[in-house]
Amino acid sequence: MAPKQAFPRVPTPFSERGFYLSEFRGRTLALAVRASDLQAPAPVESVLKELEANPTRVVVISTDPEALAALPASEVLAGDPREPGLEGAVWRALARGPRVGLAVAAGDTFAPVCRHIAVRLGLVKMIWLDREGGLQSPRGGRASFVDLTELRSLLTAGNVGPERASLLQEVEAALAGGVESVNLCTPEGLADEIFSYAGSGTLFTRERYVQVRRLRLDDYDAADDLIARGIAEGYLAPRSPEQIDLVLANGFGAFVEGRYLAGIGALLSHDAAQVAEIASLYTLTRFLGEGVGEHLVTAAVKRAREDGFRSVFACTTSDRVVGFFERQGFALVSPDQIPEEKWRSYDPARRPLVRCVQFDL
Repeated sequence: MAPKQAFPRVPTPFSERGFYLSEFRGRTLALAVRASDLQAPAPVESVLKELEANPTRVVVISTDPEALAALPASEVLAGDPREPGLEGAVWRALARGPRVGLAVAAGDTFAPVCRHIAVRLGLVKMIWLDREGGLQSPRGGRASFVDLTELRSLLTAGNVGPERASLLQEVEAALAGGVESVNLCTPEGLADEIFSYAGSGTLFTRERYVQVRRLRLDDYDAADDLIARGIAEGYLAPRSPEQIDLVLANGFGAFVEGRYLAGIGALLSHDAAQVAEIASLYTLTRFLGEGVGEHLVTAAVKRAREDGFRSVFACTTSDRVVGFFERQGFALVSPDQIPEEKWRSYDPARRPLVRCVQFDL
């Protein structure tokens, strides 16, 4: 009998675009764009071509059939939501090409019709192009992530204008109707919004934005990529393959929509000292202001308490990270108070820069 062939993991360079393209591959997205934004279609066309190569199918909904027909490799159909055969017509058109344009009536009904079509076709994602772009956060800056509960609270508060409120009501109806997520951004920001963690607009989802759970084997590739990213940016200390394996085996992740890994961390035990270490804590840029880091630390502290440790510590070279931990109740301590085994094989050039924080349980 021939020996079994090993199945080594082939490492690939980290790519935000690749992460999102892998999520879109083999799926169908809806893109709602007004006719005026198809007069200069370059930003939209470049994204459509990239999705086509992925391959990802796209249903482009607009009010100008000529502009839709001008998009490369697009077959145009009448997007009448009252048409009983709409689903079959779209399905057969997408079998002939990578995208289909749906021409709908102009006027105030544009947003409701787009929502109706996305829900009726059972599409998982809808991308709404709007000149105002995403929402503004009450704390200042852009609200990059909003779940359905938060959206409803925003609409109830009445802090947005009538036209904007009407659009957000359609976003709410789309999510409630089964669309998993809706992106709201400008045409120029389309590529950044759907292909990068930072985004350019607002991502709306049905479920609460983050759930923390233990890493599973199928999560390791994405978690390993995040560790590599954190090391490259200087936030995380370099680790050997054996050390990374230990982090992954003891790791936990913050998952958006139950699928997207928004942040990671690990709880490493130092049994001799009865303390635990929060290691490789890293949050994707887009979710820095969304409480992902707080959820990760809360989960780590809870687990450490359940496991009977007397304290939890973390080490970093970043003042921003120190401030973050202090806001979670951690206090600065001397590196000499950290278990000696932490410093074995630690980079001697990095050691003088390290600051340590600790939370007593």
